[in-house]
Amino acid sequence: ILFFILVFWKKERLRGISLKYPALVFLFLGGFFNGRGILHKGPVAYLSAALTFFAYWVYQRFRFYVNGPQFLFFTLAALLVMLTWFGLETWKNGPWFVQEFTRYQYRLFSTPDAGHRGFPGYHFAVLLLGVFPASLFALRAFFRMPPEAHDHLRDFRSWMKFLFWVVLILFTIVQSKIVHYSSMCYFPLTYLAALVAEKIIRGELPMARWMKGLLVGLGLVYALLIVALPFVGQHIELLVPLFKNDPFAQANLEADVRWTGLEALPGLLLAGLLLGSLWLFNRQRFIRGFQLLLGGIPVFIMLSLYFFIGRIETYSQRAAVEFFEDKAGRDVHLMTYGYRSYVHLFYGRPLQAGRACFEEEGCHQHLLEGDIDRPVYLSTKIHRAAPLRQMEGLEEIGERNGFVFFRRMPRN
Repeated sequence: ILFFILVFWKKERLRGISLKYPALVFLFLGGFFNGRGILHKGPVAYLSAALTFFAYWVYQRFRFYVNGPQFLFFTLAALLVMLTWFGLETWKNGPWFVQEFTRYQYRLFSTPDAGHRGFPGYHFAVLLLGVFPASLFALRAFFRMPPEAHDHLRDFRSWMKFLFWVVLILFTIVQSKIVHYSSMCYFPLTYLAALVAEKIIRGELPMARWMKGLLVGLGLVYALLIVALPFVGQHIELLVPLFKNDPFAQANLEADVRWTGLEALPGLLLAGLLLGSLWLFNRQRFIRGFQLLLGGIPVFIMLSLYFFIGRIETYSQRAAVEFFEDKAGRDVHLMTYGYRSYVHLFYGRPLQAGRACFEEEGCHQHLLEGDIDRPVYLSTKIHRAAPLRQMEGLEEIGERNGFVFFRRMPRN
């Protein structure tokens, strides 16, 4: 998208920027990187870029800011990169993979695939809460702003707004709701936030009360939650009534997790950062305020990860992880039943002769009922275990923190 923008700037000879390379170079580079995006994430990479270009075309009152051959060249460059893999794959193995890949992408778009269902405002909440505090400052950029010093900077701000809304609306429509699907919004969002911060520092924008209010209000909610978590962890019985209809979650809470109280430190740090930056903002010391806030937030994040990720993982899946780790390197088959996971694929490290099932047609049924040449080990969740307990040839070998483990041995 950036290289496509440079083509337009070169054509318009915008003031304040010098572009020495020909337009075809920028078009090829834009297509090249878009082709890489297609290889990584499928047709949505091209769709996101094309919709952004379309939105800007409408903004230009349907004036062709690049001509047809230029757009075709961009598309062909993307297609060329895409064919370096999809083309060779089709030539060697036929169209099966490309067809299945395309079906999968359509399924993600039209259905809540893999159980990832969410409410319509899911990605709005993800960006507002997950890209804190940049999201709060970026909000200001969607209203009337002081003019930029150069035409290309003003134009770039418009492009970033279009990119942001295209990606956000596109993945609001997509039925599968996964946190990182809106990650393309991080780039325009943080650019717009930085632009607002720069104008506040330069005195071109006031630090509005609602910015300070949201910053401290939302941030203190984060801080209070972090401070409260160790207390809740030490009195886990308080959570049990909340999950009375979820036997798996109740069993998760039985995991042996040690809480010391030191886990509250990131929350206290965040509260200090917020109050300190607010004190500096109120005294018009904006550079120091942003330095404190944006320098301290990464420290808060790293401390939170250090104190909480391992403990949360112990509740959510440590039992299954350790079960499959114990099978790593063995000549066995591994599978999960009734839920989707990568745990057995990663931690089990099955030998080439073994088999680790993951959404393979007939694989699960074969390992449960068909002829097998090596042991089968599988995990399921406690509320999914009843059918397996009734299945002939399956031996229950353990139960822990909501997971139930089974083994099936070859007949000979």
